[in-house]
Amino acid sequence: MPDLTRRFADRSTDESSRASRFDVVGIGNALVDVIAPTDDDFLEAYGLVKGSMTLIETERAVELYAALDRAVEMSGGSAANTVCGIASLGGSAAYIGKVDGDDLGDVFGHDMRALGVTFHRPPGRHGTPTGRCVIVVTPDAERTMNTYLGVSSLLCVDDLDEQVIADASVLYMEGYLFDREDAKAAFRRAAEVAHAHDRMVSLTLSDSFCVDRHRSDFRTLVQDRVDLLFGNHDELLSLYELDSFDDAVAALREECEFAAITVGAEGCVIVTPDELVRVPAVPVEKVIDTTGAGDLFAAGFLHGWTQGHDLHTCGHYGSIAAAEVISHVGPRPLVELRSLIGDG
Repeated sequence: MPDLTRRFADRSTDESSRASRFDVVGIGNALVDVIAPTDDDFLEAYGLVKGSMTLIETERAVELYAALDRAVEMSGGSAANTVCGIASLGGSAAYIGKVDGDDLGDVFGHDMRALGVTFHRPPGRHGTPTGRCVIVVTPDAERTMNTYLGVSSLLCVDDLDEQVIADASVLYMEGYLFDREDAKAAFRRAAEVAHAHDRMVSLTLSDSFCVDRHRSDFRTLVQDRVDLLFGNHDELLSLYELDSFDDAVAALREECEFAAITVGAEGCVIVTPDELVRVPAVPVEKVIDTTGAGDLFAAGFLHGWTQGHDLHTCGHYGSIAAAEVISHVGPRPLVELRSLIGDG
């Protein structure tokens, strides 16, 4: 692993950071969010439970998509949200994810590039459609989500663009993708490439349910490959199967000494070898939708890190980005985040 003590001491003179083409490259489930206004009759006709999130298979995904009269389509997925946040903050970002050569694959690629994120889609069809999250919104503003992972979940070592990984100061990997053995192998290889070029490797735990499913593999990855861990209070407790946050932090230090853990309305705690840096949350007049809060916190934190700021500023940038995204519906910022931080 890179020498984090050196990075803590003086990142502004880190030659590998100066030479990087991208600040951050993200790897995750490449999904297209298909957001459609409907009514309660639509939910009843298709047996949808209002406000739920359901994983669906190919036939169901095709059925629901075909049934929508009108919809807004945009790139989605957790790590995709993060790298789009990096771009909104004024940073340089790339993304690695698997889409098919179908219409929604075109939508994903065009949208990411329009937002300023480098994304190269290999040509051709894979036999499995592009993943999508069909989000139907009823007049009462309830969002009912039906997620089809599609080809996104089939990402493997062969799908990695190793040159892009080598060219990024930070590799950011999405825990949601960690279900299949091929994806686990891809994570390990991506980390190996990043470390071979003295880059930082980061991982987001994504969700407590992900941690419950893959606790042992996650902990091995954290111990052996990860420099910077992102998670929230509940995910950290789940990772170490503990009830005390302080005990979980102590366990974390034994395996990965650098982490940024969000603690809800209290803000975040940054764990370093020598201290805990506590950063308060940025106040929000009204919380509308917490979707994407962790994704954008990571974007703000990583932007601060790659620009050479101190840890408190990194956490503050993360809190600013998270506060913006929870103040409206949707997991992407509605304003240029760089205008909120006054950083370049």
